[in-house]
Amino acid sequence: MSSSGEQCFSGGMDGTIQSWNTPNPNIDPYDSYEPSVLRGAMCGHTDSVWGLVYSSAHHRLLSCSADGTVRLWNAADASPSLAVFNDGGELGVPTSVDLVSSEPAHMVASFSTGHIGLFNMETQQLVLKLESAGPPDAPCRINKVLSHPTLPITITAQEDRHIRFFDNNTGKLIHSMVAHLDSVTSLAVDPNGLYLMSGSHDCSIRLWNMETKTCIQEFTAHRKKLDESIHDVAFHPTKCYIGSAGADALAKVFV
Repeated sequence: MSSSGEQCFSGGMDGTIQSWNTPNPNIDPYDSYEPSVLRGAMCGHTDSVWGLVYSSAHHRLLSCSADGTVRLWNAADASPSLAVFNDGGELGVPTSVDLVSSEPAHMVASFSTGHIGLFNMETQQLVLKLESAGPPDAPCRINKVLSHPTLPITITAQEDRHIRFFDNNTGKLIHSMVAHLDSVTSLAVDPNGLYLMSGSHDCSIRLWNMETKTCIQEFTAHRKKLDESIHDVAFHPTKCYIGSAGADALAKVFV
């Protein structure tokens, strides 16, 4: 979703990214289809698009795909991608991507090999590889990578139930904790950077104090379906709301 809320973007199994004009919230959901809602498709990926991140500062869009690449797009139109990262698949297949808030020219991506790379979006170069890979014969899958909004810290949600914190300047692991009873699938940090929220296939959402790394609230949010539960969590950018999306086909908002 763009910062103005006027456009949104979706990635598909067909490898395309669709750009949409957000319809009026008062529109009749049973009204006839309005073709102007669809702005156009961004084509370039050759396999499923896993994740999208929008940059309001540069009006750019980042995408990661099962084709092994991370791409940078101009969000204003449907022109070809501006840059391609990991084109040779050196780090593996990307699983998640985010913009580095403390360094606007950088982005961070996690990969199926357990690697995390910091990239310069202007030079398209790998700046730093974080010390996240673990044993090469059994890499731990990273489900979500997240940049702290004010500090040079990268946070990861992992298949082995851990949440890990890395220093963007040195690449070192600075904290690791068992956070859930099942895979950690999603993360979000509030706009002030004080609280971390995590979702898991154990059906719970947990709220953490960023400074002490302690859990201050936990509640069950979704039911399991096919051994999966919570797929995503989010903080509202200005109001005291949080949202979640689950495998039970529900999206929930909590006050």
